[in-house]
Amino acid sequence: MYTFIAINRRVDKDYKYYLKVRQDVRDKLKRIAEDPRNACGAHKLHGHLDGKWSCWLGSNIRMIYEIDDERKAIFIAKIGQHTIYG
Repeated sequence: MYTFIAINRRVDKDYKYYLKVRQDVRDKLKRIAEDPRNACGAHKLHGHLDGKWSCWLGSNIRMIYEIDDERKAIFIAKIGQHTIYG
């Protein structure tokens, strides 16, 4: 099981907000913690986000993250609506 780590206070605030208000997001995050490369439509990103991963958390909510297998950590770079890719 991987642990989620927000890369800054803003991301941490957004992460905690979605955990609080959306049960479906909590459920999907549990699945991602178990299998960050395959759960919830996870896929590698390209271009200026090369090396990061993205997944769908519900409706228009996406998460961009990096996986550290050695530390069993998922570093959340951004979480929010589809505009996070910009």
